[in-house]
Amino acid sequence: MRSGKHWAALAVALAAAFVAESAFAQANNNGGTNNTTIIGNVPAGVLVSPDGVLRVKQFADKTGQLARTRAAEARAKLGADLAKPSALRKISLNRLEAAIAERLANGQEPTEEMKNLAGLTRLQYVFYYPESKEIVIAGPAEGFMALQMGRVIGVESGRAVLELQDLVAALRAFPPAGKQTHLISVSIDPTAEGLKAMQQWLNEISGKVRPGDASAIVAGLKEKLGLQNVTVEGISPRTHFAQVLVEADYRMKLIGIGIEPPPVKMATYVSRANPTEVSRNALQRWYFTPNYDCVRVTEDALGMELVGQGVKLIGANELVAADGGRVAAAAGSQASELYCKAFTELYPQIAARNPVYAQLRNLIDMSVAAAFIQKQDYYGQSGWKADVVLDEQQYPIETYEAPKTVETACTAIWKGSRLMTPVGGGVHIEPTDALQTSHLLKDDQGLVKAAHAEIKLGGLDKNQWWWD
Repeated sequence: MRSGKHWAALAVALAAAFVAESAFAQANNNGGTNNTTIIGNVPAGVLVSPDGVLRVKQFADKTGQLARTRAAEARAKLGADLAKPSALRKISLNRLEAAIAERLANGQEPTEEMKNLAGLTRLQYVFYYPESKEIVIAGPAEGFMALQMGRVIGVESGRAVLELQDLVAALRAFPPAGKQTHLISVSIDPTAEGLKAMQQWLNEISGKVRPGDASAIVAGLKEKLGLQNVTVEGISPRTHFAQVLVEADYRMKLIGIGIEPPPVKMATYVSRANPTEVSRNALQRWYFTPNYDCVRVTEDALGMELVGQGVKLIGANELVAADGGRVAAAAGSQASELYCKAFTELYPQIAARNPVYAQLRNLIDMSVAAAFIQKQDYYGQSGWKADVVLDEQQYPIETYEAPKTVETACTAIWKGSRLMTPVGGGVHIEPTDALQTSHLLKDDQGLVKAAHAEIKLGGLDKNQWWWD
């Protein structure tokens, strides 16, 4: 039996997160048919240990009975008004903070209603009202319930609910005065030492790989690459906001390399990859980024609407040097391009089936909204300093373990006579880019202005911070 000496290392990333892949040219002994081995589990969430290692966690609810029970309990617990679906629920940020401040002053935590922003499932509008000096956010809403891992979703649609702690994290990135956060990002990167050890090991086993060696190859790659580093920029890594970014990054990668089944039928990287087009040291990076053409603003700048699906997946190429360093490459990967295109086009359906991607969309929307509030100086116009929620001592949100490393995820897949072994690692958000003149959409038909005008604040009770 002849065996070749072709292999490849591929690093895949969202923002700057890399996934190493090796492909070995190997004559197989199965008569030319494809023999596919997939190693790994389907995660439902992630956990971060006290030492900062992120791992996947599964939860079983095959019949959906647990979710139905939780939904029934939530409907019974929530008040009728809060549980009722609303096409456009409004929240005054000024009033919400005042209500939170009152509870904290009395030694009480914010209510579940506050923590889950009255069940908003999407942030659609941001409005400012000069007469009452109030900043209002609005969007569709419904009753909500908590799933395993604490993920909160709507009881009717199953879509992820916006959370107060995430909105606060976004506002802290764009506060009334001081810093302006240009970049919010997560990357999961193999170390240069790990990549070098992997390259050396691949050289050692070149020409010795057989179809039955898939499990050993996976174990070897995990050992040589070791733990990969997690880097969070622009926000505290100890926030729920950061954990959602890391989970969305990590699980998108698992889908791409074939470990986690996609929530909808779609092209993945491994399903389309052709090992012959992957060179020995080729790397591929994947990024989640906002669709920056997502903001429609009124002429008087008193209102904005977030439009479109908001998220896209893009790719870029790099090469791995012998010492584990990375440099730009010219050639692209058709399989990677197809994966990015499929994920982007199907993002609404993916988010509807897997709440973490709806959460990612919510985080992006909240970041753009916070940047808009800061840019238009709604803080100054309203006199709202947000002293309570922007102060970690008064309202702590940095209560999570910071993810520092993640276990290498790997699968082994035979494609014809070649064994591909993709190894698993960002999210890259520049909220202010969505507010550049070149990206802003005009309110030509006056729909955002009309939505602004329809909202009335005069009849609200003193302590009422949300309404339909």
